[in-house]
Amino acid sequence: MTALFHRAKLYLELVKFEHTIFALPFALIGMLLAAHQTRSGLSAHTILWILVAMVGARSAAMAFNRLVDADFDAQNPRTANRHLPRGLLSHAQVVVFLLLTISLFVLAAAQLNRLCLLLSPVALLFTLGYSYTKRFTSLCHFFLGMATGIAPIGAWLAVTGSFAWPPILLWLTVMLWIGGFDIIYALQDYEFDLQAPLHSLPKRIGKAGALTVSRLMHATMLLLLLVVGRLCGLHLLYFLGLIVVAALIFYEQSLVKPDDIRRVNLAFFTLNGWVSVTLFGFVLLDVLLH
Repeated sequence: MTALFHRAKLYLELVKFEHTIFALPFALIGMLLAAHQTRSGLSAHTILWILVAMVGARSAAMAFNRLVDADFDAQNPRTANRHLPRGLLSHAQVVVFLLLTISLFVLAAAQLNRLCLLLSPVALLFTLGYSYTKRFTSLCHFFLGMATGIAPIGAWLAVTGSFAWPPILLWLTVMLWIGGFDIIYALQDYEFDLQAPLHSLPKRIGKAGALTVSRLMHATMLLLLLVVGRLCGLHLLYFLGLIVVAALIFYEQSLVKPDDIRRVNLAFFTLNGWVSVTLFGFVLLDVLLH
């Protein structure tokens, strides 16, 4: 039993399971707003399988990323301690885990509705395909955001079975948010990327230019959230929540400078977790109280 728990812990560490907190709240926001807009209730079945789909898709994306980047991870001092370079998990074990998580995602999509099932290959194409974009474009950060932004669209489709403008705007919101802080995160690999056949915005336009783009992306993200609130008929509580989120984003951006990236992890992990959870909390309260 101890060996089983140890192996499970290795897989959770492999995919950094705790980082699910970044995208999951936005999936739940998409779910809540879909129910709010259509005046429909949410069943335990729908909530459960949305959660399963999120976990499956994100775990598959992370496992695939570790597989395709294994050689680069081994060369990069920051990532050399990851599970594949260290031999904590074998290539075959991660492939099996990848196939299982893909199957879990497709199963969850099938449990939700026919449209979700039909679109599940498209979602996988985005979430898995991101890992290759670093090899040919400095816009890879946007592709990561696009892949992660599928979460609220998928949750909306799970509830309504149809497309609408709010989830598309949420997709753009997540693209700008995730892409913006991925640019910040990429600053850590600036020196390595200069030598490796990999692309990033800091490598393309420099650290200062990349941070400026990140800040513009986050400012646009906040404007889109204002539009989402108006479009969905949300109330004062939601917009007060946006003020809190804006303050967190502003503080996050203030932590990192072109010549000082010592607090990247605080900006990337801690504050971004608070951004998504805070927004979800205010959306939930607004919907429940009205």
